[in-house]
Formats: sequence, C-alpha cells, structure tokens
Amino acid sequence: MKTTLLAAALATAAIAAFAAPEKYVLDASHSQVLFSYNHLGYSTTYGMFSGFEGEIMFDQKDPGNSSVSVSIPVMAMFTGWEARYRHFMSGDFFGASEGDLVTFNSTGIEVTGENTAIITGDLSMNGVTKSVALDATLNQTGTHPQAQKPWAGFDATATVLRSDFNVGALAPFVSDEVELVISIEAMKAE
Repeated sequence: MKTTLLAAALATAAIAAFAAPEKYVLDASHSQVLFSYNHLGYSTTYGMFSGFEGEIMFDQKDPGNSSVSVSIPVMAMFTGWEARYRHFMSGDFFGASEGDLVTFNSTGIEVTGENTAIITGDLSMNGVTKSVALDATLNQTGTHPQAQKPWAGFDATATVLRSDFNVGALAPFVSDEVELVISIEAMKAE
C-alpha cells in the first residue's frame, strides 16, 4: 500500500513538474517593438525600441497558463532622426530621464487558435498604467540551430492611444493612435 501511494505521489509530482511553465528570457538582439503613427495625413512615421529585457513563463502544454513581463528603457527609443528623438524625450512628450521605463506585465492569456492568443496586460508608460490587449502569434519553438538550446519566437500587434499615457501632444494632427508591431525571440533560461 505504501509503495502504491509513493508511486502515485511521484507520478503526480512528475506530471506537475512537466506541465509547469518554464522560464524563457528575451534575446535582446532579436527582439523589437516597432511603432508607427500618421503624421499630418502626409506620411506614416516609424520608430523602434530594441535591446530590452524581459521574460516569459512559457507553458507549451497550456499556453493560457503562461505570462510575459518586459521592461524597455524610454531613452532606448530609435526614431531615425535626432531632432525627433530629442522632441520625444522633451517635456512635450516623455520628459524622459535615465532609468525611465516602459513596462508590460501580462494579466491574462486567452488562447484563440493553435498558435494564436490575446495577451492582456498592464502597459505602464510616462507614469500611467492602462490595460492593453496584444494579438499574439507563436511563430515557432524548437532547438536553436546555433545556440543548441530551446528557443521560441512570437509576434504581436496592438493599437494604443498615446493620449492615454500623457504623450498626446499635437493630436489630432499627429495621430493619437499608435500601431505597435512586436517581434521577439526568447531562450530557455539556464
């Protein structure tokens, strides 16, 4: 009887350990957040954040049990034009200083298909936190051919109103809506 109970307990523990989310950390060299907005009706202007940190607690068996946490330094923004960058860092927009972050922490994941989900989370920027939904796709999982360790890749999109985060200067001439395109790679943590 004791042997049967011990075997059942070990089997349950093994199943629970196998099903638990595993920690993945972002590959900063292959993770970016692109943003775009309409400029006075004449063009679409783009910018990017890259080289940031984050982690995914990834449950491949039950993706809805996963979570995402990302921190992006505001001053890591790339606009492609120094004067625009300085304007974005000014009091008209972020009033940014060293150490200011944009963060995203998931609060729920709704699986919508074999490789798709809606990731809802708290986006914090410029002293404001709002709930945002990311339309996400799992691109691939597997062993990275060079690193020889488990790897995962995801894409996501979302639309946010910059005025919700107190960076709405010049709206509506410069669109309030900002389109986000996110692409990340993450490696299983050691």
